[in-house]
Amino acid sequence: MAVIEEGKVFVGTSGHPEYVQLPFANRHGLITGATGTGKTVTLQILAEGFSKAGVPVFCSDVKGDVAGMAMPGEPKDFLAKRAEKIGFADEYAFEAFPVVFWDLFGKEGHPVRTTVSEMGPLLLSRLLGLNDTQEGVLNVAFRIADEEGLPILDLKDLQALLVYVAERASELTVRYGNISKASVGAVQRSLLVLEQQGGQMFFGEPALAISELMRTAPDGRGIVNILAASSLMQSPRLYATFLLWLLSELFEELPEIGDPEKPKLVFFFDEAHLLFNDAPKALLEKIELVVRLVRSKGVGVYFASQNPLDVPDTVLSQIGNRVQHALRAFTPRDTRAVKTAADTFRPNPDFKTFDVITQLGVGEALVSTLEAKGIPSIVQRTLIRPPSSRMGTITEAERQAVIAASPIGTIYDVTIDRQSAFEMLKAKVEDKVAEAPAGPPPDVPGEGSGSLLEEILGLNVPRNKRLSTTQKAAREVTRDLSETVGGALAGSVGRQIFRSVLGGILRR
Repeated sequence: MAVIEEGKVFVGTSGHPEYVQLPFANRHGLITGATGTGKTVTLQILAEGFSKAGVPVFCSDVKGDVAGMAMPGEPKDFLAKRAEKIGFADEYAFEAFPVVFWDLFGKEGHPVRTTVSEMGPLLLSRLLGLNDTQEGVLNVAFRIADEEGLPILDLKDLQALLVYVAERASELTVRYGNISKASVGAVQRSLLVLEQQGGQMFFGEPALAISELMRTAPDGRGIVNILAASSLMQSPRLYATFLLWLLSELFEELPEIGDPEKPKLVFFFDEAHLLFNDAPKALLEKIELVVRLVRSKGVGVYFASQNPLDVPDTVLSQIGNRVQHALRAFTPRDTRAVKTAADTFRPNPDFKTFDVITQLGVGEALVSTLEAKGIPSIVQRTLIRPPSSRMGTITEAERQAVIAASPIGTIYDVTIDRQSAFEMLKAKVEDKVAEAPAGPPPDVPGEGSGSLLEEILGLNVPRNKRLSTTQKAAREVTRDLSETVGGALAGSVGRQIFRSVLGGILRR
């Protein structure tokens, strides 16, 4: 019996084949289940199916397992038995898929960058963990940059801009409300934490062109874009904010196309709870809006998480394709999760969904997808098909070979540092210094003489004693901390920041 059909992605068999219908694949999806129940393999076989249908895919690789898609699978007894059991043996074959690796840190894939301006104050506030007052300061900084034509491309631009805002606080307070030096200092400290996590590598140019993710291979298969996220998961807020930024960029840049015959892109968001945890209401509303509207751009978003409670009801209500692996019901919260999962499915008269969810084996799931006219199918207990690509990770040599053969080439390998806010503010200060009347030099050139902006730009000390932007910001933060919480803590933080300037902390 042939189970592969045109216009469908084969998921597995429940007694009859179960599919994701390509015309409804942009109605989003959800893959949930406890650890070790087979979520990653389900994500993998869906990505394979979309790729074979000519649909580009973007997915994050949290554990390193998804990278195996770049290599063909290997014959194993349990794979052959599963294929035989679900009637897939005649069509089952091993193959590698066209993969492009990406990495925010540029180590395990092509570097991914955007500019601070493109990120915007709302997402940046989320990334930095700012409170409402600090977010207000950031909004003022962005407003000033827009009004004065100061491009904010990287973190040094933002650091210089914040100091510029602080030095004009009295003037700007009249227009925008109170701008305190303490709030600016808090934002600067958050930027230093982000730098310690390697976040400065994410901001700069050349920025990622969204079109890079929409490629197809010469044989017509969709390129599978895999974000190396094992190191990135050490900074979960950066991980979640990056993926949300990417999703919003797709929403902003892609044209409206309604419901196409197949998606233009399928976007897998693993560890989806990180997107919604502690997100302020304004950000949650934006997430819900983007998820609701991006489907008309031909983008399907598939969330993967351990617990269906991780995804807000307003987002769950927009999801049409569901794969539920086993859940455990050891606590009252676990029981609520099982009930929530069961209630989202169209009931099957042959079994009680609530009971079956806790009885599913590894590689087995409850599946419901959209059928004709977008109606959810009756939930079915399904054996998931085995993947055609490798299950598990790849070697470093294999990864480097894939990167070397990538169609992206070396476009993003070298950072470009063009004129932006830092250089423009530096020029302003230099002009101001040049126009100032000459006077007798001070007897002893004090280290703190001149404005902080001049210090951070390295303009009021001899060239051989100038510090880097980060060092200047670090020194100012250390001073601020010293005044606030005492010299002992300030000394500790100062040593940590000094190590980061030398690169010790940033090398992970």
